[in-house]
Amino acid sequence: MSRNQVRLLPAIALLTLGAACTGPAPEPAAAPPADAKRVDASTAGNVAGRVVLEGAVPANPAIPLTADPYCARMHPGGLAAETFVAANGGLENVFVYVKDGLGGYYFDVPTEPVKLDQVGCRYTPHVLGLRVKQPIAISNSDETLHTVHALAQVNPAFNLSQPMQKITNTKTFNAREVMVHFKCEVHNWMHAYVGVLDHPYFAVTRDGGKFELKGLPAGTYTVEAWHEKLGAQTQSVTLGEKESKEISFTFKAS
Repeated sequence: MSRNQVRLLPAIALLTLGAACTGPAPEPAAAPPADAKRVDASTAGNVAGRVVLEGAVPANPAIPLTADPYCARMHPGGLAAETFVAANGGLENVFVYVKDGLGGYYFDVPTEPVKLDQVGCRYTPHVLGLRVKQPIAISNSDETLHTVHALAQVNPAFNLSQPMQKITNTKTFNAREVMVHFKCEVHNWMHAYVGVLDHPYFAVTRDGGKFELKGLPAGTYTVEAWHEKLGAQTQSVTLGEKESKEISFTFKAS
């Protein structure tokens, strides 16, 4: 065995570990029942709104990057946590979704994976949503080791090693769970939050705290807004056929 081959062994072993953690291929979604209740798009309505942050926006702590020279090179001007992101009084990165009220409706599961990447020693995006049984493709775009630890409580937890750039692991969640906390065990400032739902009515606030839930059938719903530090708020909204309504949530900065 040559000296170069010996040097390659640790990298090959780590790469094998990352591949081994992928697990079996996701099971295909079950066929809908013959009497599946579907949403009539011609009579559906919309709920839109905004999440507002009242008070001074808390400062995000600076992240010490010196432990990993690669991460330090990616952010020569420094890096701060993404906990509180606000624009024009609106709070970003809030997961807004229909918590209750959909009854027995059936929704086809998308086959296109939702993407979660690691770029510049950060999870991108910071907050996201996907469907039960929908694939999530988790990638490493950095030239440094990351681990992907999903601290699921309802679904099985997992911890993947991604030691090299361009590694992607694909996983699925089999049950509804809001939220699944992701973290990197190598870089303790890296966090992401994933909402797993059995319907398509969810959004993450952006553009000044805005959100929209499109195509809801007529009915009365509980809508929840979730933030990683400020907790969750709910409110009820009733929609008629083809009706659109606006609601708002106000979080108070602590």
